[in-house]
Amino acid sequence: MSGSLWLKPPGADGSRVPATHAAAAGHGTAPAADPAEALPGIPRPRREGPAADPMDELAERLDVFIAAAVHPDEIAAVLESDGMTDEHIRLAYGRQDSFGLAEELYARVPRSFPEPEEVPDPWKVPLTACLLRGVIFALPGLAYLLGSPLLDGPKDRLGLPAGTLTLLAGALIGWVWDQTLSHRAYSWLGLGDRAAAGRTLLAGAPAGALLGTAAALAVPGGPPFSYAFAAGQALYVGAATVLLVLGRERLLLAALAPMAAGALLSLLVELPVPVRVFLLMASLLAACALAVRELPLADGVRALVLRVRGWTEHRPGERGPVRWQMLRGAEEEYGPRGPRLGDSVPYGVFGLGTGLLVLYAALGEVLAGGPAEAVAAPSAVALTLSMGPAEWLLHRFRSGSLAGLRAARSPRQFWLRMLSTLARCLATYLAVLLALGLTGTLLWPGAPGLTGVRVATLLLLGAVMWTGLLLQSFGAVRPAAVVCASAAVAQSLALLLGLGQPRAVQLAVAGAAALALGTLVCLLLGRATAHR
Repeated sequence: MSGSLWLKPPGADGSRVPATHAAAAGHGTAPAADPAEALPGIPRPRREGPAADPMDELAERLDVFIAAAVHPDEIAAVLESDGMTDEHIRLAYGRQDSFGLAEELYARVPRSFPEPEEVPDPWKVPLTACLLRGVIFALPGLAYLLGSPLLDGPKDRLGLPAGTLTLLAGALIGWVWDQTLSHRAYSWLGLGDRAAAGRTLLAGAPAGALLGTAAALAVPGGPPFSYAFAAGQALYVGAATVLLVLGRERLLLAALAPMAAGALLSLLVELPVPVRVFLLMASLLAACALAVRELPLADGVRALVLRVRGWTEHRPGERGPVRWQMLRGAEEEYGPRGPRLGDSVPYGVFGLGTGLLVLYAALGEVLAGGPAEAVAAPSAVALTLSMGPAEWLLHRFRSGSLAGLRAARSPRQFWLRMLSTLARCLATYLAVLLALGLTGTLLWPGAPGLTGVRVATLLLLGAVMWTGLLLQSFGAVRPAAVVCASAAVAQSLALLLGLGQPRAVQLAVAGAAALALGTLVCLLLGRATAHR
């Protein structure tokens, strides 16, 4: 009963003979040919190769996902999202669970990361826009050329033209305030609150003008018109800050056009003093009027009234020995909103440090007792004009680092790509700065020649400013401010104490600051997380 149903091979016609028929034939009896009683034929097994490995079929089906995975857990997530349970995996693939199956698939399929799709570059900006800002930064310098006859008077004790120190003091304080105010306004714009940015500028720009004027008045010995010129300079800095922060560069350029045209014309013909004053006042009033038009005067007055009223009214929950901070309810409207004021202070410190370094680059030898002919004004002009290309190259660095982040396969590879992008952008900026310095020295009458030490100092100072701006653009403004402020303090102490030769001191200080900032860039920006 346990034997095979088939006792003999198929017949000549290819049909199989049931066992009952074979037994009857052996005994000489012929069974009845009843189709209903005949057993069905069983097909022979196919003579093919071994069955396909289900692991190979699964690896082929999920090849794209497995090849692009950077960890087996990614494959396990795909398997689970495909509906594979651990029981199914044990029955079909002989593995304990999805993680064991994923590890084997990860080891079986080689890595093949697909190239990412083309994505728009968020850091791509037109070069012309950045060059326009660089020109706008430098154009106000023509006002000194146009107003130079108004500053006639005996030279000061350093041999500089009358009123130079007065104007420099006002310009330096205005630059520091401008950096702080700009960051706070940009912070509001980053939060999407343009009205708050306008109110910040409405309160900060006049305050900066007053501070700049007070700084100029604190310097004695200048001619009378130098103080009026310094007051106009402070007003212009406030108006220019408003227009630049709000993206109105072309309006500011139009406002500067009368003054710039008059300054260039004065190189060819002698302009009368009233014409010079008129052109200076026309540009100043135009810039102030355009800035006032952009500011929310009505909203600012309304906000001031509401704030004064809030100070005089009683606020619930703010008096008494206990103040609940966690469950405030309706009192939350009285809490501080927006960026903190302290976050903008490092930007002012950075502006003070870089401003003093540029000032020493132009007047360091004169301030140390050297001849007045040693004023390196072309270096200061070159650094100012280079801010346009510097801004564009900052955007290029962000674009290059973002592309490196997408293409790199390891942290070290990204770090090398970042260094390559950094070296390329910094070298381009220094080449532009050198070209501007050489051009300015050739065109500036009576300018001292660019010796090897002067060129090295100029390039190192340019590296300090560009790497400092780079760190600032990534939010690492505090270390950049500390380095630049420390360099300015060191050079100031050397100047006051008469330590060393001025050119050697400038070179050493600029070199140390450039080395420190370069090290910070490599350490802080070499991490992929800094570029997200």
